[in-house]
Amino acid sequence: MKNVNFRKYALGGHTIYHGDALKVLPTLPDGTIDLIFADPPYNIGKHFAGFVDKWPSDRAYIEWCQQWLDLCTQKLSPTGTMYIMASTQSMPYIDLYLRDKVTILSRIVWHYDSSGVQAKKYFGSLYEPILHCVKDPRNYTFNAQQILIEAKTGAVRKLVDYRKDPPEPYHTRKVPGNVWYFPRVRYRMAEYEVHPSQKPESLLERIITASSNPGDLVLDPFAGTFTTCAVAKRLGRNSVGIEIQEEYVKIGLRRVGITTTYNGERLAPPSKNFGYRRAKPNPAQLELGV
Repeated sequence: MKNVNFRKYALGGHTIYHGDALKVLPTLPDGTIDLIFADPPYNIGKHFAGFVDKWPSDRAYIEWCQQWLDLCTQKLSPTGTMYIMASTQSMPYIDLYLRDKVTILSRIVWHYDSSGVQAKKYFGSLYEPILHCVKDPRNYTFNAQQILIEAKTGAVRKLVDYRKDPPEPYHTRKVPGNVWYFPRVRYRMAEYEVHPSQKPESLLERIITASSNPGDLVLDPFAGTFTTCAVAKRLGRNSVGIEIQEEYVKIGLRRVGITTTYNGERLAPPSKNFGYRRAKPNPAQLELGV
């Protein structure tokens, strides 16, 4: 039966759906997705191309989250992995809800630098939480050797473990812990798109490399700027991205390489102005020699 609630664009192993995730997800075959990365609206009032992510109440937001969480769990393969992002306020509720449905292996903190003035009357938030979940804790993908990072104890400090006989230098490489530092996407970065909460490619590179293999199917039900799908393609995975806002669908069509035009519009990266214009000096400052 033809579904008029969304549009579908596909090329090669990559598919983009323009529509509501709650309407698109039920049409996908159960148990077929190897990796899901879900970065939904956070219910904090951000503006997304005409949509304001603010629900009538926190309860209404969590009930909405439970709907797509159930669908994502249903679509996940028996050996699949799911990464869930949320605001610091909402994550405890999502964490508790998922415990009876999947196994939570890690509770990851993605921290980043400040973009300017933070809170003045409390400690401002400089991180976002991520849940790393699997369907079967005895059978899932985790490519540890492909995501090794520098172990400062051995690589930088050159320390030796004298508890061993004979003593041995500490390892110079290690699997990342659950606190990750990746800079947020900035205007001058090549990957920048016009979106209020774009996630960096480096974050998705680690997730996709660790928890999927070439040829696997990766799903992002709230695709936004389609970073997940673009990185999945670059790493030799297949992808499905779902996005309700037309402006962001156009970004996805371009970034994933499905088409270069949309309804007669040429799809191009955002134009940027890197020029710097000095402000005119204040006459009073000139008199003072400032």
